[in-house]
Amino acid sequence: MKKYLLIGCSILFFACNDGDLQIETVDFDSIETVQSCDTVSVSTENVLFKINGDEALIVTLPSGLLKNEVSTTELTSAVPGSSQISYRIFSETVTSTYFCDSPPPLTPTVLEEIEAEGGSIIITTTTEDSITFTHTIQLSGITFLNENGSRITDLQVSEFGTVTTTAG
Repeated sequence: MKKYLLIGCSILFFACNDGDLQIETVDFDSIETVQSCDTVSVSTENVLFKINGDEALIVTLPSGLLKNEVSTTELTSAVPGSSQISYRIFSETVTSTYFCDSPPPLTPTVLEEIEAEGGSIIITTTTEDSITFTHTIQLSGITFLNENGSRITDLQVSEFGTVTTTAG
């Protein structure tokens, strides 16, 4: 009887698969710095990113979404649609060099990339001197679904951050 119990337990032990990557939380609220390879502009598409070790959250804003004027209401952009949000997991710690070099370096490699399937980007613009404009970017209702159709259960990014543009 003990032999059958040992064989049964062995089968259960070896039948488990821990190889699937399970993402439960996307947390970038503690990362304050929003990075960009180029100067943020109102007249071009802007690719902004936040890095958290071996993870990155990439926000792509279309040309004209940011404006060099104080907003009287919040500007909203649909995701997906005119704006895009991607979440990437890398094989090791990633730096801005990965995003800014063309072509990107060979390492780290992307283990998984997940595109946002829903939500919106909300932008509020203020100014101190009518020359430099500060754009506060918030994310609302962002939904990520991995290739298996599983929803990432906890998105902890409400304040993506701020960027500035200059009139002139």
